[in-house]
Amino acid sequence: MPENEFVNGPALPVQTGRLQARLVEEGSRRPISGAEVMISYEGDPKSSVSRFVTNESGMTELIELPAPNLEYSTQFSEPQPYAEYTVQVRASGYEDAEVAGTEILPGVTAIQEIRLRASVGGGVFDRIVIGPHTLYGDYPPKIAESEIKPVSETGEIVLSRVVIPEYVIVHDGVPTDSSAQNYWVRYRDYIKNVASSEIYATWTDAAVRANILAIMSFTLNRVYTEWYRNKGYDFTITSSTAFDQKWIYGRNIYQNISNVVDEMFGNYLSRPNVKQPILTQYCDGRRVSCPNWLSQWGSQSLGEQGYSTIEILRYYYGDSIYINTATEISGVPASWPGYDLTEGATGAKVQQMQEQLNTIAGAYPALPRIAADGIFGPATRAAVEDFQAVFGLPVTGIVDYRTWYKISEIYVSVSRIAELN
Repeated sequence: MPENEFVNGPALPVQTGRLQARLVEEGSRRPISGAEVMISYEGDPKSSVSRFVTNESGMTELIELPAPNLEYSTQFSEPQPYAEYTVQVRASGYEDAEVAGTEILPGVTAIQEIRLRASVGGGVFDRIVIGPHTLYGDYPPKIAESEIKPVSETGEIVLSRVVIPEYVIVHDGVPTDSSAQNYWVRYRDYIKNVASSEIYATWTDAAVRANILAIMSFTLNRVYTEWYRNKGYDFTITSSTAFDQKWIYGRNIYQNISNVVDEMFGNYLSRPNVKQPILTQYCDGRRVSCPNWLSQWGSQSLGEQGYSTIEILRYYYGDSIYINTATEISGVPASWPGYDLTEGATGAKVQQMQEQLNTIAGAYPALPRIAADGIFGPATRAAVEDFQAVFGLPVTGIVDYRTWYKISEIYVSVSRIAELN
C-alpha cells in the first residue's frame, strides 16, 4: 500500500494497528471455531485478501494492518485518521456474513465481533456497514437540555436509587421515527460502542476515561429518569447525536476502551445533593462549540497537557462535579467482594468465582476446569490467567474489579446458553 494511501496531499508515514475478529452464535453467544475470516482494505478494490481461521474461543490471531499516522487521530486534522477494512466470514452451518468499514487506528487493537446466524438455506447473506466516526463524519449537533431533570410531585423520577442496568434498549434513529429498529444491548457493550464511535482510542488515558465517564453518566440519567418512557416511547435511549449519543450497530470496539469500561462501568458523575446522574452533554469542540459542556477534542488537549481525569471533567463541568458509584448492578449473580481475590484467598467468594469459571469452561474449551473448593491455589490462578488472556484483560492471575465482573458477564451468557439447550 502506498504511504500516502490514506490522505490527500502530503502524508505522514503509514503506521499499523491491530484487529482481532471474534465470532459468536447469534442469540447464544457461543464461540464459533474453525471459521474462515477474510480481511481486505476498503480503499482499494484490488487489494489482496488476507485469510485467517478462528480458534476454539472463536477468535482470530491479532492481525497487524496498515493505518494512518497517529498524529491524524491525536490532533484535529482534515485527513481521515483511521483505515477502513472489510471483514468477511464463512463458517460451516452458518450464514455468510460481512462487515464493511471496520475502523483501524494506529497502535491500538480493534475488536470486531460478528454474530452468525445458523444456516437455514436459501443463501442468506448478512452485511453490516459501519458509518463514519462522529469526529470525522457529518452528524447533527446535540440539542441542548438541562443537565438535571426536575423532580415533580407526579413522580417523573421513578427510581429511588441509581442502578446499573443489565441492558438498555437503543432506538436506532430519532425518537419520532417509528420505523427505526430497537435493539436490546448490554449496558457495558453499549458504552463501549458509543465510546468507540465518539472518541478515538489513541487519545490519552485521562481523556478516554473522562469521556467514558461523561458517556456513562449521560446514559444513566436516561435510565434513572426513564426519560423516553415518560414520553410514551418503549426504549431507553436513541442513536441520534441530536438527542443522545452515537451508537452504531455492529461496529468494532477498541480493546483499551473495553478495558476502561470494564474497570469503571459502575461509576457516573454527580453534583452535591442531586440524586440523579448528571446529563453530561458534550460536543467535538472544533466544528461545534458548546460552552459549559465537555469538548471532546479539548479533553484530549488537556490530557496531553497532563490533566487528570477529574481535572478534565471539572475544567468543563465545574468544580462541583464528582465521580459517584452506583448502589446496585443488575444482572449479576453476586456483587464484587470489595477487594482483590489473589492466590492464598479462601471463602465463599472464591468458590463462587471457581464455579463460574467451570461453567464458562463448558463453552470455551481453551479454559481448564478447576476444583471449586473455595481455595485460591495455583490451579485457580492459572485458570484466571487463561480467562484474562481469552477475554483481552491484563493477565495478572488476580481477580480484580473488572475481572470479577467480566467473569460474571460471561457466566451469565454461558448460563443462558445452557438454558437454551
